[in-house]
Amino acid sequence: MYQKSAWRWLIYAVIGIVVIIYLMPIYWIVVTSLKPSLDIYTKVPKFIFKPTLANYAKLLPGHSDYLQQLLNSIIIAFGSTLLAVALGTFTAYAFSRFRVKGANDLLFFILSTRMLPPVVVVIPIYLMYTALGLRDTHFGLILLYTTFNVSFAVWLMKGFIDEIPREYEDAALVDGYTRFQAFRKIVLPQSVTGIAATAVFCLITAWNEFAFALVLTETGGRAITAPPSIPSFQGASGIDWGQIAAATFIFLLPVAIFTFVMRKHLLRGVTFGAVKK
Repeated sequence: MYQKSAWRWLIYAVIGIVVIIYLMPIYWIVVTSLKPSLDIYTKVPKFIFKPTLANYAKLLPGHSDYLQQLLNSIIIAFGSTLLAVALGTFTAYAFSRFRVKGANDLLFFILSTRMLPPVVVVIPIYLMYTALGLRDTHFGLILLYTTFNVSFAVWLMKGFIDEIPREYEDAALVDGYTRFQAFRKIVLPQSVTGIAATAVFCLITAWNEFAFALVLTETGGRAITAPPSIPSFQGASGIDWGQIAAATFIFLLPVAIFTFVMRKHLLRGVTFGAVKK
């Protein structure tokens, strides 16, 4: 009994240490965003200080374009996530329910597009986007992020749809439903968990993307997102770490809130297939 209790407390201690390690960067960002400039640049870190919102005030319109850039991130990330999940769900349903010639090869080809490092194709895409007039546009980035996310969405959604018994759809078809009606009324409601989990992963990927957002947009352009703009904040004495910390904390909030709302579906999403019927 004593040995079991000791192991339990040891596990709790390890979990507590891991949580502290993971939360320390977020804590440091929040603290830095609330510090006055003099306290940020001290050689010995100050843990007791008078909080200020001056770093957040620098992000308001009239001082910077950060809020517009954050809005661009919201439009592009959520737009590409919506398209990727929608296309991925339809494609996954087709692979799951119909006999597709060379399905395994096609699925591997779809997955292989995810293996290509973005930096390898950034120059050809830059030239293509310049020729097509898609550079520094919301639609161009939405299209690009959708292309990179749809392969992941197909594979993840296929696993969820495979778990839905075909007998439900067969019964609906016998009752006079069309194939699309069976998909909409039978499959989609039971795929909500998978759709939510897929959306979270796709959103995080699009939200944090840096390389394409840096190369395919212009400084002060109409479609520049938050990731490439945050490192560019400059103060009178160089890099303004307080403003960067404030911008980073605000940048974390939308995805953190979305993930928190979808937390139950996300837990199911990362454990699907663990228990077989």
